[in-house]
Amino acid sequence: MIKKLPDIRLIVGFLIAHVLMYFTFMDRSIFWYMFTATMLCLISYSILNEEIDDEQTFGTYFIYGVFSGLLLYVIFWTGYAIIDILNLPFLNSISSLYGRYAPSNIWQYIVLLFILVPGEEIFWRGFIQKRVMKYTTVTTAVFISSLLYASVNLYSGYWILAIAALVGGIFWGYLYAWKRSIPLLIVSHIVFDLVLFIIFPLI
Repeated sequence: MIKKLPDIRLIVGFLIAHVLMYFTFMDRSIFWYMFTATMLCLISYSILNEEIDDEQTFGTYFIYGVFSGLLLYVIFWTGYAIIDILNLPFLNSISSLYGRYAPSNIWQYIVLLFILVPGEEIFWRGFIQKRVMKYTTVTTAVFISSLLYASVNLYSGYWILAIAALVGGIFWGYLYAWKRSIPLLIVSHIVFDLVLFIIFPLI
């Protein structure tokens, strides 16, 4: 049965995310500190208000996580290659985005892998999308939650980051709806970030 009453916890959680992400992107010099604090707050809010799904075995979520993370990187690489071939103006934005927000030292990689990635999956898929799915169809819920995920990235000043978040949100959103495993999504997101930032950066 589809619920009709407003989900106050969902609305409050989304508003908290917007406020925190606004301040996160305000000052580049403290971005990594603010982003870490923001995700810790959103993780706490999520686990206080929603159970974390883990319906897959370790082997299943590890294998699906690794392969899906690599697949998403291929999708992003293909998009970047098309932008490069067509010489679209997004190219400069991607380069600038890497320079401004990509991790640059060991502690940033540590918080990326152990706080930021898990936090994003726990909050945006395990809390926001899961609650939206109570009100509508899977496809609608995936697109709504992905748009919400993309919206907080607009504070960065880079449309390309919001577009990337939208694409990633749709990909991980469908994966979550299919497998109902937050650990799987975390592995997928970690693999994607490792390839994107360390192994084969786009820039």
